[in-house]
Amino acid sequence: QVHLVESGGGSVQAGGSLRVSCQVFGYTYSTYCMGWFRQAPGKEREAVAVIDSDDRTTYADSVKGRFTISRDNSKDTLYLQMNSLKPEDTAMYYCAASVFDYSDPANYREYDFSYWGQGTQVTVSS
Repeated sequence: QVHLVESGGGSVQAGGSLRVSCQVFGYTYSTYCMGWFRQAPGKEREAVAVIDSDDRTTYADSVKGRFTISRDNSKDTLYLQMNSLKPEDTAMYYCAASVFDYSDPANYREYDFSYWGQGTQVTVSS
């Protein structure tokens, strides 16, 4: 049974930083592509960042230069370091895992991710 558990969300003022984590249970974590997604109230869920099994990454334009996705395969853990946070980053953040293997991480779409965590809330105040 694959299980993903996010942690590390919280409230921060604009310009601040947070790191969210995702612990993965139940499969060979290192072979999977992992992603962070977010959903703000009244909006559709969107991809934030993706990292594949070779540590190639891709980011949404809105977070490039501010967010960094990384993975520690020895701990079966995925991270999202968020710097220079803005009020528009406020959302529920979800980690997800994909069993597919594309040559370019930019080719992943939300429907490629089969396993999802329960989410962690990030709130940025102005």
